[in-house]
Amino acid sequence: MALNALYYYAIGFIIIWVVALLFRDRLKIEIEGPIMMRRTKRLRDFIDAVAMKSPRSWRFILNIGIPVSFFFMILTLGLILYTLSSTFTNPQLSLILPGVDIPGSQAFIPLGYGIIGLITVLVVHEFGHGIISRVEGVKIDSIGVLLLAVLPGAFVEPNEEDVQKSERIQKLRIYAAGSIFNLMLAAISLIITTLITLMIVSSIFVGVPGFAIPGTHLETPNIGGNITGPIFPTFHNGGVQIYSVVPGSPANGKIPQGTVIQSINGVDTTTLAQAEGVFSQLKVGENVTLQTTTGNYTIKTIKNPDNSTGYIGIRAMQQVYVNNNVAKTVGAQIPWFIYSIGVLFFWIFLLNFSVGIFNLLPLKPLDGGLLLEELLRYKLSESVVRKIMTPLSYFLILLIASIIIYSLGRGILLSLA
Repeated sequence: MALNALYYYAIGFIIIWVVALLFRDRLKIEIEGPIMMRRTKRLRDFIDAVAMKSPRSWRFILNIGIPVSFFFMILTLGLILYTLSSTFTNPQLSLILPGVDIPGSQAFIPLGYGIIGLITVLVVHEFGHGIISRVEGVKIDSIGVLLLAVLPGAFVEPNEEDVQKSERIQKLRIYAAGSIFNLMLAAISLIITTLITLMIVSSIFVGVPGFAIPGTHLETPNIGGNITGPIFPTFHNGGVQIYSVVPGSPANGKIPQGTVIQSINGVDTTTLAQAEGVFSQLKVGENVTLQTTTGNYTIKTIKNPDNSTGYIGIRAMQQVYVNNNVAKTVGAQIPWFIYSIGVLFFWIFLLNFSVGIFNLLPLKPLDGGLLLEELLRYKLSESVVRKIMTPLSYFLILLIASIIIYSLGRGILLSLA
């Protein structure tokens, strides 16, 4: 889905706003300027049950989570400032919309996986705040969803008076909870993705190298350390598949999505690493011949938006096929289903990790800003804290907004070129 998906997003948000304005009373929707909210008191019992199941464990986790939060706060801020010199040649921050390929953006998120991943981000983040609030004895006034112009979100509203009465360590746990829950889900998802990849997709097993399988002549090969395999690989490589064509690029309109590239300029590209090696050597103005499953294509490169190499504007991933012996035993559908589960958990990991650490930036109203503000209050007066947090927040908001607007604007201009 190309940049045109932006139009579908725009139409969808217009419809949502029109329906909300027409039926706001019936649907119990609150509208305050560019913010639309729908509050409910449901799910509070569920949050209470989870929180009260093991309050001591939740406090222990968040006691570790507080220093972890400050670590990622410093790391993320440092990375943004470190890459500032290359911001306007190779932006590191960009607006990410599932299913929309923005030229010059570092990533493309598939529509289905992206929407599911973002839902987990919102739900886990807000439930994290809610669970730890109840652990600390803070009442929850309401739970709900919101739309800030076109940006969707969710919220759990702890009672503000209860929060203010809480001790400093309790506030720090509550503020850190959302991102820590995102990071915990990211860690779990990464483990699941790795296990699926190693144990099922690649069929690599942890065991004793040289172990003979009883009743067979198969022996586990040693591939390093205590890792053995593969014995029964589920998939084999068969080229690289184009999963997205960048709008406005030389490949746009010439080569369809889903095409499997088998060679580039006569060089075999069975694996993604081979294809990336060839693409990295392309020069500007060079004619590139792609041999694919749907025919041969010749495309002339232009300058890469992010560096000085040649560029044709495709995003590719490894194309794999189910091995015949596996297909005969369990069919082809089960391996592909497991493979898709692995891909889904990869995007859940990436989105929860990315949003989790971004939310720890030291600017208000993000959780990182609330954490830093509360920490500064330990030694500094309220007036000094305000003098630090206000300019810091404005600076980072302006910086991040400038980077994202520039990245998005550059992408749109490239697509229209």
